[in-house]
Amino acid sequence: MAKPTAYQRIFAVVRRIPRGRVATYGQVAELAGLEGHARQVGYALHNSPAGLPWHRVINAQGCISARKASDWGELQRNLLEAEGIEFDLQGRVDLKRFRIHRIHSKTR
Repeated sequence: MAKPTAYQRIFAVVRRIPRGRVATYGQVAELAGLEGHARQVGYALHNSPAGLPWHRVINAQGCISARKASDWGELQRNLLEAEGIEFDLQGRVDLKRFRIHRIHSKTR
């Protein structure tokens, strides 16, 4: 059996972020065994497979990381709000309230 690629490990972590919760890019990197490679998580999510809850990953300040010339930030916010995630007036998520603290092992 082949060893999972970095992107496969990132996708496995993101799949386990529960509805109504968020994780930071750095947190996903660490859980995927890629500590210090938060940007790689962003690159992976830019190429994520259909059905992956990419919208549940935000930056360490609790904000959505904007993409140049796109409506992805608005889409991400709408998807998060539909799951009950709240934003303050500065567009930040309260990480103490909504960030996952650990991810349970894979169930599949």
